[in-house]
Amino acid sequence: METTYNPTDIEQSLYEEWESKGHFKPSGKGDSYSIVIPPPNVTGSLHMGHAFQHTIMDTLTRYKRMDGFNTLWQVGTDHAGIATQMVVERQLAAEGEVTRKDLGREKFIDKIWDWKAESGGTITKQMRRLGNSVDWERERFTMDPGLSKA
Repeated sequence: METTYNPTDIEQSLYEEWESKGHFKPSGKGDSYSIVIPPPNVTGSLHMGHAFQHTIMDTLTRYKRMDGFNTLWQVGTDHAGIATQMVVERQLAAEGEVTRKDLGREKFIDKIWDWKAESGGTITKQMRRLGNSVDWERERFTMDPGLSKA
């Protein structure tokens, strides 16, 4: 037996198993209970405030799930579209590229999607490391077509 606890030996594979078996999805039985994560923006990584609020939301979600509720913890990213816009604009300036106005709306939105692919993955990986029991198949981003249309 090892003398020290190594979380990567246990936690990651256990979480991946739970996620693959759909343990975080609504059951379809019982009264409904849901929490929507106040989405972190895709401009960086999670901080201690996120860890604190996610711990509380995860505790409530797991409790309700064990109590027989049809439970959904909805995951999403980017509550701060303006901050994301600023990060991408700074990135363009640092690379010596044209401004967002020079690019035009469609090409600038493509740049934002590129940034989301690069940075957004950091946040969701961190959420998985925290053990968040969210339904990952329902993950949403502010600029998802359905959300933007709504």
